[in-house]
Amino acid sequence: MCGIVGYIGNKDSLSILMDGLKRLEYRGYDSSGVSLICRETSKIKTIKKAGKIKDLEELFKTNKPCKSNVGIAHTRWATHGEPNDINAHPHNDCFNKISLVHNGIIENYRTLKNYLIQKGHTFVSDTDTEVLAHLIEHFYKGDPMVAVKKALNRVDGTYGIVVLFSEHPDIVIAARKGSPLVIGKSDNQMIIASDASAIIAHTNQVLYMQDGDVAYITKNDIELSTVESNDALDAEFVEIEMTLSQIEKGGYEHFMLKEIFEQPDSLRDTMTGRLDKENGTARLNGIKDYFKNLTDADRIIITACGTSWHASLIGKYLIESYTNIPVEVDYASEFRYRNPIITERTVLIVVSQSGETADTLAALREGKSKGATVLGICNVVGSTIARETDAGIYTHAGPEIGVASTKAFTAQVMAFILLSIALGRKKLLSFDQGLSLIKEIEQLPSKISEILHDKNKIDSICRKSYKKKNFLYLGRGFNFPVALEGALKLKEISYIHAEGYPAAEMKHGPIALIDENMPALVIALKDSIYEKIISNIKEIKARKGYVIAIANKGDKILKDIVDDVIYIPETKEEFSPILSVIPLQLIAYKIAVMRGLDVDMPRNLAKSVTVE
Repeated sequence: MCGIVGYIGNKDSLSILMDGLKRLEYRGYDSSGVSLICRETSKIKTIKKAGKIKDLEELFKTNKPCKSNVGIAHTRWATHGEPNDINAHPHNDCFNKISLVHNGIIENYRTLKNYLIQKGHTFVSDTDTEVLAHLIEHFYKGDPMVAVKKALNRVDGTYGIVVLFSEHPDIVIAARKGSPLVIGKSDNQMIIASDASAIIAHTNQVLYMQDGDVAYITKNDIELSTVESNDALDAEFVEIEMTLSQIEKGGYEHFMLKEIFEQPDSLRDTMTGRLDKENGTARLNGIKDYFKNLTDADRIIITACGTSWHASLIGKYLIESYTNIPVEVDYASEFRYRNPIITERTVLIVVSQSGETADTLAALREGKSKGATVLGICNVVGSTIARETDAGIYTHAGPEIGVASTKAFTAQVMAFILLSIALGRKKLLSFDQGLSLIKEIEQLPSKISEILHDKNKIDSICRKSYKKKNFLYLGRGFNFPVALEGALKLKEISYIHAEGYPAAEMKHGPIALIDENMPALVIALKDSIYEKIISNIKEIKARKGYVIAIANKGDKILKDIVDDVIYIPETKEEFSPILSVIPLQLIAYKIAVMRGLDVDMPRNLAKSVTVE
C-alpha cells in the first residue's frame, strides 16, 4: 500500500514529487507529505498533512516549500497510528538531519523504540516508521550506507524506504524488502517510486529493486548492493511499455469507469497471440515448459485475495471441467497458516493483479518451500510474483488505477479460460471442441461492447436502488463467483452492505432477510441450471422481494417474473462470467456516483495490499 516518490536531479523536485504522488494516490490517501533538502541551506524541510493530496497542496499556501532538487514524498494508507498530521510521512530523526518515507510494517518496532528511548531518542508519532529514522540516526557516523544497512539488519518486517541525509544532499538511499520500489533514470535525474506510474512521465527506463537490495543513488548513477553485503550488484534497467495515456482518465469522470469501458480492449490484449485455431488450443509460451507438471499434477491449488480470489473460483470450475484435475482455491491470507498439504506433484497457481500482494507472495514462498511447482497469473511485468514463480501468464490488461478492480477480473478469468483450454486439449477436449471454444472467445470483446453501450436500463435500476441499505447477490454454477464479485464491488465503493450467495443456499438462512426493501440481484442465464434459478427467484417473489435479473437476450420468461431485467448476449456457459459481471460493475459504479461518493478512492481501501 502507500505511495512513495523520491527525486534527485537538476529540476524542481517538488513539482515532480507532487505529480508522482497524484499518480500514486490510489495506493493510499489517509495523509501525505514531502521532505525537501533546501538548495540554499542544505537543511531538510518537511511538510505533511492528514487528508488527501489536495489538502497538502492547500497547506503549501501558508507553509511555503523551499527550492530544492532533492526530495521524497509519501501518500499513506494507515497501519500503525491514526491518520493525522503527526503520523503522516516523512518521518525525521531527532535533529532533522535524516528523513525517510516507508511502505511496509516494522514488526519489532516496539522493542526497537524502547531501546532507542533508553538511548535518549524522542519520538513524536505513533507509527512504526519513525523507529527507522531514529535507528538510522543511532548508527549514523558520517556514512549513510553503513547507517542504513546497520539499521535494516535490526529490523523484522517489510519495508520499501527512501532516505534523505541533509549532510549528503547529493544522494538518496533506497532499500526494499517485501514492498515494491522501482527506480527510473533519464538525463541527470533519478526517480524512485512504489510503481512505474509515477515515473513514466519522465522516462521508460526502470530498474526493479529486489528484496534485500539497497541503492545508493545520485542524479547520474546507482550503486546497488544488499543489506548483508557491500559487493556490487549489476543495476539492470529495462524498458517498460506503459504509456502516459494509460494512466490518465482520458475524458472519463473516474478511472473505474474508464477501466470498465477498456475491457473489450484489455481482453483482446490478454488473448493476442494466444489463440491457436490450427490446433484448436491456446498458446501459452510463458508456461509451456511446465505443462507436464500441470497434466501430471495430483491436484492444483489456486491462491489469491479479493477479486482475484473470485476469478480463481471460476478458474477452478474451468480447469476441472476440461481436465478432471482436482482444483482447490484458498485465500492467500489463510494459506500458509494452516499447514497446507503440498507434495512435489502439487501445482500452486498464485493470482494477483499487482504481482506484489503480500499475502499472495507469502503463499507463493510457502508453496516453493514445500516443493510445489509454482505458477503465477499477474498483470505487472517485473513484479515480485512474476520474478519468484517458476513461470506464469501475464494478463496484459494494462495499468489499473481504480481501487475497485474491474478489468483485472475479466483478464484473469480469460487467463484461466486459456489455461483450461490448453490443458483440456491434452486431457479431455477434442480438436473440434477446442476450436469451438476458441471461436467463441473471439466474440467476447464485441459482446462486452454491446453491454456497455446499452446502459439505460442500468441507470433506471440504480435510481430505484441507490438509497437501499442492503443487497443480496445470487448466482449458481459459473456465476456464483460473479455474485460474490458483484457484492464486493458494491461494498467497496458504495458502502452498502451486500452479500453474495449460491442461489440455492438462500433457503438455508438468508431468505429470512428478504422483504420489499432488500433488492436481490440474480444472475439467471439460460444455462444448464436455468430452471433451478427460476425456482429460486419465485421463492424470493413469494416473500415480496424486489428482484433484478441478469438474463440472456430473448428470455421472455423472466420478464414476467422479476421486477427488472438487464439483458446480455448469450455465450457458452463457461464463459458467461466475463459478460455477466459487466452490469454488476456498472451498477456498483453508478450507485456510488448517485450517492456522491469518491469512486476511485473509497474509504479505508488502497489498491495494492503490500502489508499483511
